[in-house]
Amino acid sequence: MDLIKFVEDKETQNELPAFRAGDNVSVHYKITEGSKERTQVYQGVVIQLNSTGANKTFTVRKVSNSIGVERIFPVNSPSILKVEVNSRGAVRRSKLYYLRQLTGKKARIKEKR
Repeated sequence: MDLIKFVEDKETQNELPAFRAGDNVSVHYKITEGSKERTQVYQGVVIQLNSTGANKTFTVRKVSNSIGVERIFPVNSPSILKVEVNSRGAVRRSKLYYLRQLTGKKARIKEKR
């Protein structure tokens, strides 16, 4: 048990701000195209945080050209440069899969005060 904890502590490297499901975040991540590298920003709502330890992930959903796009980011990925929390959402669930069926104003999340 201690060995597993030791290995996971070595693997975890990204210091990300505290965020939960329902928060609107901007994820800055590195994209390598051939020999060039650039930073791309992916902004959307966190619909889930999954797992714990070294293989922890979070899923961010955004609507682009009226099509819902979801992307799963590993928390400990070296390609994630930073995560900014734009707004906190007031939600009562930890997994927001119901947003997939909603469109327009119904898909809004109230901001936490």
